[in-house]
Amino acid sequence: MRAIGIREFGGRDKLQLLDLPEPKVPPDFVKIRIRAAGVNPVDWKLREGRLEPRFPVLFPVVPGWDAAGVVAEVGPAVTEFAAGDEVYAYCRKHFIGEGTYAEYVSVPDTYVARKPESLSFEQAGAIPLAGLTAYQALFLAAGLTAGERVLVSAAAGGVGSFAAQLAVDAGAEVIGVASEQHRPRVLELGAYEVVDRARDVVAAVREFVPEGVDVAFDLYGDERLGDAVRDGGRLVSIAAPPSYRGRGVIPFYVFVRPDGAQLEELATLADDGRLVVDVQEVLALEEAARAHELSEAGHVRGKLVLRVD
Repeated sequence: MRAIGIREFGGRDKLQLLDLPEPKVPPDFVKIRIRAAGVNPVDWKLREGRLEPRFPVLFPVVPGWDAAGVVAEVGPAVTEFAAGDEVYAYCRKHFIGEGTYAEYVSVPDTYVARKPESLSFEQAGAIPLAGLTAYQALFLAAGLTAGERVLVSAAAGGVGSFAAQLAVDAGAEVIGVASEQHRPRVLELGAYEVVDRARDVVAAVREFVPEGVDVAFDLYGDERLGDAVRDGGRLVSIAAPPSYRGRGVIPFYVFVRPDGAQLEELATLADDGRLVVDVQEVLALEEAARAHELSEAGHVRGKLVLRVD
């Protein structure tokens, strides 16, 4: 099968087109013929070797943890899916090697969900990692409920844009952080206020909500956001385990986990028109280095996706 991968850690120049064997299908696995693979910042961090201290590595390494496509084969213990089903999945395994910048990926059936019917493969492929991260951070970690106020950093990006929409759909009030050029889009996603990321975010939030927000969702490791949280509120980070302590603020760290059932919930929201997917650009599989370049620059609105023909 065609795949984009690396034989050693390093820069974008290490990405190359490879011809690899198709993945095997254990009894409880689903083999997906990938049509689109989402691109996430973790992909180029993986390429640089930043995840090596915590994950076993099997070279050649194929990056990518997001996939949308068609079921090619199922293991004999799989009952929920069959060949020909249109699906999507968050495909992170417990080692680094078999990613989704490829024609095929094989994952446990519990990772897989049916693709939202209303979305293209490219749109569906943009959801899994970012959508599950937002879902698990807001609802499983922070326990966000209707009527609460939540601060979402990087609200125009992949995870942030999903977080803003999920919070609004749950009845919470959202203050988003974004560059001024993305302010209109964050308001369209349902935020009632947007803070320019060039400002002192904490001071600005305290102007809007003097007592502080109930939840701050930190995507970049900026623990100062804890100062924008009310006494006894929650600070959730996906960058690193927060060390913030004070005023009873409860810190949480989320490393997103594959979950097909949660992806089914996100698919329902998308098909109901309650979850919109922002795709900034779709690139060919062979343009993975260009996708990494765009992601590393840090100005992507929504998601980048690779099309696997």
